[in-house]
Amino acid sequence: MDDDWLARQFEEHRPRLRAVATRLLGSGSEADDAVQEAWLRLSRTEPGSVENLGGWLTTVVGRIALNMLRTRSTRREDPLDDAAAPRGDRPADVPDPAETAVLADSVGMALVVVLETLTPAERLAFVLHDLFDVPFDEIATVVDRSPAAARQLASRARRRVQGQSPDAPPDDARRRAVVTAFLAASQGGDFAGLLALLDPDAVMRADAATVAMGAPAEIRGAEAVAAIFARGARAARLALVDDVAQVVWMHRGRPKVVFAFSITDGTVTAIDQVGDPDLLSDVEVTLLKG
Repeated sequence: MDDDWLARQFEEHRPRLRAVATRLLGSGSEADDAVQEAWLRLSRTEPGSVENLGGWLTTVVGRIALNMLRTRSTRREDPLDDAAAPRGDRPADVPDPAETAVLADSVGMALVVVLETLTPAERLAFVLHDLFDVPFDEIATVVDRSPAAARQLASRARRRVQGQSPDAPPDDARRRAVVTAFLAASQGGDFAGLLALLDPDAVMRADAATVAMGAPAEIRGAEAVAAIFARGARAARLALVDDVAQVVWMHRGRPKVVFAFSITDGTVTAIDQVGDPDLLSDVEVTLLKG
């Protein structure tokens, strides 16, 4: 098998591999890096030793993405209970992958934000299984755990995705009021007003693209977050992003950064800065009057 044949085979799988990597990493540029690394590993592998090229490449991209997630300073692994899980090809509590993928696509940026709250292993298990139908036996080899443990990771992640989606609570009117008040306090330099809207343990996170623009990867604590926003946000705008009230920084008519708010009981618990152009190219933004 010559190199040209191998390259053609790889290119056939590239779109799927990039989709997997983008969901795992939340960054188009990092996804490209992961896919390129997978090609380098394939080029150093004897083709005859790979029985299922698509499965092999998906597993390799998963391992690469997992390592990249673990090296991020904002990540940490939670302890895992390895108790046995129910056996079977698809337990009753595991939804059909096609149905889950439709649900995931429907929440758009909300899913991206919620994925950021998962541990690397949870994120990988959920994305590979629920969105791309990778068997738990294969996922287990990536996370170096048993298939039962891999199933538990996906189940835990699924509960968080279904229960913490920013599209659900709070109701639209209340959410918009909180985001509007937060933006007004920021633009007015009202430190006390910002503190009143922030949960004491509030966190602000930035994706790789926003970090490259100069934003810190993570800021924790209400006072620290308020100090950042109290400097003013004159260029920021109130907007509906995929029908959810958020704050955006626009450039030439398109969002450059979306500040995705997570709100619980009327207070801001997290703000995720999303600047990856591949992710933002698919969002629908409607500017609002503050």
